[in-house]
Amino acid sequence: MGKAVPKIIKHRAKCFLEKFPDKFSSDFEKNKQFLRSLNLPFSKLEINLMAGFIARLLDNKKAS
Repeated sequence: MGKAVPKIIKHRAKCFLEKFPDKFSSDFEKNKQFLRSLNLPFSKLEINLMAGFIARLLDNKKAS
């Protein structure tokens, strides 16, 4: 089992997904690069967690 994603990371990721729905995909690396390009004061860990969470959300939407 993996680590649980903190609520604040989930909230931020969902907000970014609502603002930029066409910029994200189920590819973790592309999501990470886009989040870095925003130049926001997030740590490497926070960016990775958000990119992974968004990728999983979009994968789950495709599957259902």
